[in-house]
Amino acid sequence: MALRLAKTPGGWCVLGDSGAVIMLGRLPSGTTLGSLLALPAAEFADRLASVPLTQTLAPQLLAPVDDDTEVWAAGVTYEVSREARMHESIDADVYARVYQAPRPELFFKSIGWRVAGPGGRIGVRDDSTWDVPEPELGIVCNAEGAIVGYTIVNDVSSRSIEGENPLYLPQAKIFRGACAVGPWIVPASEIANPYVLGIFVRINRGGAPLWSGETSTARLHRKLADLAAYLYRGDVYPRGVILATGTSAVPGDEISLRRGDEVIIDVDRVGRLDNPVG
Repeated sequence: MALRLAKTPGGWCVLGDSGAVIMLGRLPSGTTLGSLLALPAAEFADRLASVPLTQTLAPQLLAPVDDDTEVWAAGVTYEVSREARMHESIDADVYARVYQAPRPELFFKSIGWRVAGPGGRIGVRDDSTWDVPEPELGIVCNAEGAIVGYTIVNDVSSRSIEGENPLYLPQAKIFRGACAVGPWIVPASEIANPYVLGIFVRINRGGAPLWSGETSTARLHRKLADLAAYLYRGDVYPRGVILATGTSAVPGDEISLRRGDEVIIDVDRVGRLDNPVG
């Protein structure tokens, strides 16, 4: 039975599939994502596997983060992303160089209490003219920097602001409603090869499809462990961290998110993250 770590209004839980029924076993009182990610990788997996599963109704899911969980992101990790950034920017050479450089582009994205979960509202900036979802595989790292799980991250971005000047990256990436994570965390032991996962995204407007795109982690220019290693080079994360690993499924300049749109992201073996634009 596949296991997933999920957060509900009642606390952290372990979920498993059983037809149309979700099986739920509560973790010990006081368990948080941070306390689990403080464990060595083997103990993290053993702790989840040891939770007894009891049948219940499907729970309401929240973003699978603690209030203090940091979410970071990597940029220009796919060739299509490099080309898109070069197209939008007046300083295109910056993106060509970082794509080939040994050091990846890494940036802070959000703190846990600001992250939207399944069904939560994402947003766009009033001072931006081109806003897009960026569907990404998220790696969940423990305190030692080991990848212990996977989730989905929507790295909502203002391409018009970043395109104006690369130094505006924080304003293009960090704002209210700019980050969604979910629907849960799939332990790394459940996914034998993270480099063969299809990623699909759809934007609905007025209840009808507006745009869709797809990619695969097979197109990643960098290794997931290398991205994590660079993130841990200059800092410590005693309660773990989530790192979005970049995207290459991004709408063209004819598509921009509006209030009332719906963004749906599916990642093979991980799940579906669905968010309205507020």
